[in-house]
Formats: sequence, structure tokens, C-alpha cells
Amino acid sequence: MPTPAPHLAYPEPPASPLWHRTGPRPRPLTPEQQRRNRERLLSAQHTPRPRTKETTR
Repeated sequence: MPTPAPHLAYPEPPASPLWHRTGPRPRPLTPEQQRRNRERLLSAQHTPRPRTKETTR
């Protein structure tokens, strides 16, 4: 059962106009680009990442 939204003591600010895209839509990926992305994603998911002790900045 979903819980009801909490009642805030202040109104939620309006969404920023920067969140809305204007202009032409991006071109859809070609089937070749989709295939290459799928292959790279599968490769990245199954490749172990090196474990480092120090943090990278």
C-alpha cells in the first residue's frame, strides 16, 4: 500500500525552465550504433573492475 505524500510547510518551487528541452529532437541511433552500444555494454558489465585502495579525485 503506497504511503501518502507528506504535507510540507512550504510550497514546492516551480520546475526550472532549464529542465525543459527546446529545439530539434536528437537523431535516433542507427541499428549499427545500437548493436555496437549493446556489445560494449555487455562487455563492460562482465569485465571486472580493478579495485584500488586510494580514492580518485
